Amino acid sequence: MASSGQRTGIANLPLHYGKVPPWLFGRMCQLAREITIVAVTELGTGEMLRCLSDLFWFQAFGCALGYDWYSSGVTTTVCGTIKEVLTCRDIGKFWISLLSAVRR
Repeated sequence: MASSGQRTGIANLPLHYGKVPPWLFGRMCQLAREITIVAVTELGTGEMLRCLSDLFWFQAFGCALGYDWYSSGVTTTVCGTIKEVLTCRDIGKFWISLLSAVRR
C-alpha cells in the first residue's frame, strides 16, 4: 500500500463536446462572484491568487460552482466564469485589488 503522501494510479476522463448550458453558466458566475468576494475579504488577494494557481483548489472550485468533476472542460469553463465575473462593474474593489496583485 502506498503512503499517504505518494500519488499512484491513473484516471480515465472522457472528452466532452459542447458548451455549458447558459442557465448553469449564469449561476456559476453568480456563485464565483460571491466566493471571490468572501475569499478576498477574508484571506486577501495574494491568497486568492495562490488558490487559483493550485491545481487541486482550482478543480474543487469548478466543482463547487456546479461543473462536473470528471468533465474535460472544467479549466476552460472556470476561466470563462472568472473572466465574466471580472467584467462585472459591481464587484468593485475586490477585483481591482486582485488585478493589481496580478500586475505586480
